[in-house]
Amino acid sequence: MDQDNRDWWRRGIFYQVYPRSFADSDGDGVGDLKGIITRLPYLTRLGVDAIWLSPIFPSPMADFGYDISDYVGIEPLFGAMADFDALLAAAHDSGLKLILDLVPNHTSDQHPWFIESRSSRDNPKRDWYIWRDPAPDGGAPNNWLSEFGGSAWAYDETSGQCYYHAFLARQPDLNWRNPDVRAAIYDVMRFWLDKGVDGFRVDVIWHLIKDADFRDNPPNPHYVEGRPPNEKILTQYSTDQPEVHDVIAEMRRVTDSYGARVLIGEIYLPLHRLMAYYGNDLTGAQMPFNFALLSTFWSARSIEKIVEDYEKALPKGAWPNWVLGNHDRPRVASRVGPEQARVAAMLLLTLRGTPTLYYGDEIGMHQLAIAPEDVRDPFEKNVPGIGVGRDGCRTPMQWSAERHAGFSTATPWLPIAQDFASDNVASLEAEPASILNLYKALIALRRRLPQLIHGSYEPVAAHGDVLLYRRRSTDGVVVIALNFGAAPASVSSSAIGFSNEVLLSTLMDRQGEKVEGVLDLRPNEGVILGPHQDD
Repeated sequence: MDQDNRDWWRRGIFYQVYPRSFADSDGDGVGDLKGIITRLPYLTRLGVDAIWLSPIFPSPMADFGYDISDYVGIEPLFGAMADFDALLAAAHDSGLKLILDLVPNHTSDQHPWFIESRSSRDNPKRDWYIWRDPAPDGGAPNNWLSEFGGSAWAYDETSGQCYYHAFLARQPDLNWRNPDVRAAIYDVMRFWLDKGVDGFRVDVIWHLIKDADFRDNPPNPHYVEGRPPNEKILTQYSTDQPEVHDVIAEMRRVTDSYGARVLIGEIYLPLHRLMAYYGNDLTGAQMPFNFALLSTFWSARSIEKIVEDYEKALPKGAWPNWVLGNHDRPRVASRVGPEQARVAAMLLLTLRGTPTLYYGDEIGMHQLAIAPEDVRDPFEKNVPGIGVGRDGCRTPMQWSAERHAGFSTATPWLPIAQDFASDNVASLEAEPASILNLYKALIALRRRLPQLIHGSYEPVAAHGDVLLYRRRSTDGVVVIALNFGAAPASVSSSAIGFSNEVLLSTLMDRQGEKVEGVLDLRPNEGVILGPHQDD
């Protein structure tokens, strides 16, 4: 297989589908696999290359699929294995890759492995999970906290020991220091790879290995009251242990043995620690997710520094990636506002590296305020009232102005935004200058211009609210100018040497415009200029 085919993920655009909320084919108010199949033509029109599916495996749904009770089955709510096989075949026939969400850090407490493990202290699977005696006073074995609130240890009456759960008590952590656990998960990977899936996004990959001595985590001196309670301690011993990189290298060897596959890691860590997840000699994850844009202050200078620091930190030969939204973070249109959401789209699709889109961001879906009686997210239920709820970014996709936004014929599992009658795929496809058509134009331009895929990233000095950078390749230079401000801005053409032609504006009304001397940017406008050949 030639290198270009092996490296498809470098050229590709990924699109995350949250299956519960994408398309409901059977009228139960919950999205499913057949629903996704019916919407594949939309994804091909959009121009993306790969679909990443959030978990579709059997689950009691305590954390909506991130509590898995069978790694090699399909949750009946989403369909049957035959439906998955049909989806995989239809995606491949449409030229789309399919990525599954692998959740190896923890299982459901209903998984047969855990049922065996908790049955007795001498069960062969006891050491598949993390069991410890309580403290002498009967309390938790150490001070580790659950990401979802409270102690990360749950006492088990049957055996008189505690098991560790980084998330819900119904999500016990597997013991990745046990080679049998590793072998079992690698077999799970092979099961899906044998079916033809194109890779995995690995959930909370930095959590897999814990400190062998279970030392107390240190207090967080910068904790601010009102933040999630788990932030009161630093996860020095419960996450990001050195041995985790051996595990990831083993996972990578599994995917590499199948040829053109990709391994993506979910990692929320500071930049210098994130880079370690590329592995020694790039034998780790090909794409350790880069979430810097999810939490940054939205300004030209802040983003300029983030991109510069990230580019400088990349190991030699490592490929960058960028993410604007996901199922755990507030919607980009609400974080930066609807005008800047267009600028964000141009940023995402013109930075060097692989972009990942979150379903609905391309139609400007915003973070929906969820009434207390409609809350489904266990994080919000456990830690209410401080804004940690994730339901607002998981609401159903808005397909049309029909009842329930064309998502379902039944009342959906989460409310739909009231603006769905205007902000939906059908309406926005018909509106030439819509954000959806901007995304399509950006994706098409990215396909047409090699500079936007393979070109180098070159920052250009700028001031105020303007971010400037070049993408340079042997095919020429493309210049991107983004106005992060609500006031007009001007850029001297002599400063950046562009070819005086606008290829695309975020407002969709300047294509082909010649620029003489000065580039004038309107408030909240981004433009792509060029290309021109180097002298």
